[in-house]
Amino acid sequence: MWAVRATWAFTLVTAGAAMGVVTVPRLPPPRPPQGARAGDVEARLDGSSSRPVAPIEPLMDLGGGGLAPPGPLQPVFDEAAPRSVSSLTGGTAYLHCVVHHLGGGSVSWIRRRDLHILTVGTYTYTTDQRFEVVHAAASRDWILKLRYAQERDSGLYDCQVSRRPVLTYSVRLSVYAPRASIVGAPDMHVDRGSTINLTCTVSHTPEPPAYIFWYHNGQVVNYESPRGGVTVVTEKGNVTRGFLLIQDARPSDSGNYTCAPSNTAPSWLRVHVLNGETPAAMQTNGGGRMAETSLGFLRVSIPLLATVNLILTAALTGEGAGGLSRGIGT
Repeated sequence: MWAVRATWAFTLVTAGAAMGVVTVPRLPPPRPPQGARAGDVEARLDGSSSRPVAPIEPLMDLGGGGLAPPGPLQPVFDEAAPRSVSSLTGGTAYLHCVVHHLGGGSVSWIRRRDLHILTVGTYTYTTDQRFEVVHAAASRDWILKLRYAQERDSGLYDCQVSRRPVLTYSVRLSVYAPRASIVGAPDMHVDRGSTINLTCTVSHTPEPPAYIFWYHNGQVVNYESPRGGVTVVTEKGNVTRGFLLIQDARPSDSGNYTCAPSNTAPSWLRVHVLNGETPAAMQTNGGGRMAETSLGFLRVSIPLLATVNLILTAALTGEGAGGLSRGIGT
């Protein structure tokens, strides 16, 4: 096909030359190879393509599609790694540090609060055997693994790359201990005849408690006692809530109430059933009793201090026992 086109073009050029005019015909563009798409050809012709192109390395800035600068690439942290990690006491925590273009450098994990070096590369430098680094040969992720995490392990941990200046990527670890708390603690005041409504929340547990026991003054609350009007409701979830409802409150219902979940330490609260008085009045009465006690103490202490003062004065002036007797008699 191309030979026929060339012969045809040569014939036209020769004829034109004989007439004194040379005309070069415009040849049609070449057909694309068998199986190729038009977009591929356009991309090769004009140097651009509308189809997405996967980056060579994550987080690399190629300057709008240009080439990378000459020389070795500098290490860079992947900001996709989480900077905050949470764990429960007794659980395992994983702190990620993703480094691109590490080259011949090394990655270290350092505990911020005491600048203690935990790991360097794949080696563990601390005597605390709960720490170790997890790293696969082809991976850019240097994972600090902490087993049996405790609340004291909470704080900042720095992932550092050995170069000048040192590159640091900080991760905050928060370790939570399961705990129970009663809303309104440590004291609750209710009117006689009203309903006592106690709410106990259980949080930071790997699973909801199997049960929640309620105690009144050290004795398990009997939900089927002849008193009646006692109801217990438990709502399980990420935060479990237990409710103790006591209707028709009476003075005998006053005292310490304890919420005791199956998987964490208990919490307590004091309930005061008021018989027509207010908490402010109770505190005022208590303050009056305290003031009366203090006044009695002063009445006894003042004469005693006066006697001690006379003894010291007599000793310093040398008046002797006679002067002391006259002073006391006076």
